[in-house]
Amino acid sequence: MTDNITAGSPASDTPLPGDGYIGDPAVRAEWDNRYADRQQLWSGRPNGALVAEVAGLTPGRVLDVGCGEGADAVWLARAGWDVTALEVSGVALERAAGHARDAGVAVRWVHAALTEAVLPPASFDLVSAQYPALLRTPDAAAERALLAAVAPGGVLLLVHHAGMDTQQAHDSGFDPADYVWPSMVAALLTDDWKVEVNEQRPRVAPDGGAGAHHTDDLVLRARRLR
Repeated sequence: MTDNITAGSPASDTPLPGDGYIGDPAVRAEWDNRYADRQQLWSGRPNGALVAEVAGLTPGRVLDVGCGEGADAVWLARAGWDVTALEVSGVALERAAGHARDAGVAVRWVHAALTEAVLPPASFDLVSAQYPALLRTPDAAAERALLAAVAPGGVLLLVHHAGMDTQQAHDSGFDPADYVWPSMVAALLTDDWKVEVNEQRPRVAPDGGAGAHHTDDLVLRARRLR
């Protein structure tokens, strides 16, 4: 559910994208099948909200959650960020790694679900989750994993399609009650956080790719104070 297809360094870092998956095999299979159905699922350009919100930040360590085919990860690496990119689909990661090699940038690829990934806690200056398909659990595991990854002084940027959280369940199997939305993450923010942006606004959408029909974004940007 990202709009990713998501200098001078050598080719992408190991491990290889398809190796050592950590997470629910059914979720991996679902997303592998979705990517395998099309030669390119997303637009191949970075998400507009990411570009806008990152413009004033000093590059540091970034976690790209649900990196898809790698457009955001490659863009961030080109901008000087030290990129770790996480994705459940091995098909998507193989494509992402190829795009990074073509761009001559280094990215650390993590083939795992967010809640299962072995990530250094409180160590990322930016955690970016662009239209992520994070499954909701009673213990809010995904929401807490997003927050836990942000370093003191760092930023969480969560962007989603406006209106999806209020839709009725689809015959296709999509039920918004199954997924994490920005309001759920915002509800967990304590005094250790400062909300810098929490709004709905017109979407700057790349041309082409799945999801291009969505017109508005929900943007949550919060800075961890301590």
